[in-house]
Amino acid sequence: MKFIETPNAPSPAGHYSQAVEFNDLIFVSGQLPVNPETNEKVLGSIDDQTHQTLKNVKAILEAAGSNLQNVIKTTVYISDIALWGSVDKIYASYFGSHKSARAIVPTRELHHDFKIEIDIIAKKV
Repeated sequence: MKFIETPNAPSPAGHYSQAVEFNDLIFVSGQLPVNPETNEKVLGSIDDQTHQTLKNVKAILEAAGSNLQNVIKTTVYISDIALWGSVDKIYASYFGSHKSARAIVPTRELHHDFKIEIDIIAKKV
């Protein structure tokens, strides 16, 4: 196993890695809308939170030698399923024609008042 760490995504807030590479797979830990440059939580609109979360995922994948076009599986945790239309639209703008397997998990609330968290499994390029 190889542990992935990049300053271009938020540092882990607990005992875990940003991502773990195993063979040719990359497992990205759940990412939240935290700006890695300032370490500030992005608590604005669901659009703002989704963009920041996907930027963090993208940075980790790139540090691991992959990209969004090699994502196999995505899990999206969302605090209110009514927000899904906005999330899906932004998600599609990042992934383009690439359509990985995906699960959406509505949850009552996420820690620190976040509205979204995303984890990813991808293939190394």
